[in-house]
Amino acid sequence: QVQLVESGGGLVQAGGSLRLSCAASGRTFSDYAMGWFRQAPGKEREFVAAISWGGQYTYYTDSVKGRFTISRDNAKNTVYLQMNNLKPEDTAVYYCAAARHITPRREREVDYWGQGTQVTVSS
Repeated sequence: QVQLVESGGGLVQAGGSLRLSCAASGRTFSDYAMGWFRQAPGKEREFVAAISWGGQYTYYTDSVKGRFTISRDNAKNTVYLQMNNLKPEDTAVYYCAAARHITPRREREVDYWGQGTQVTVSS
């Protein structure tokens, strides 16, 4: 089992920044590729960003490229999502995800989920 705990969400004005953190425990963190997904009200959960086991490779959905940066610190068992130039359409619950065998870009590829953290961007 892997436990994932997100933090760092909140309310921010458009154009502002937030950094989400996801602390992992329970298994060897570097054995898992990590990702961030989000779910806006009334919408399905969608992929946001992912990072490979050692951090060499990163992937982003088109709408956040150039604004969001995913990173990981395997010594701290933590993955981060730096979000800059936030827009109202970024408002959602953000979920941390861990995947043993593939860098997760689809829900079915995820082995473990965090409980989510709310991000609200006001216009």
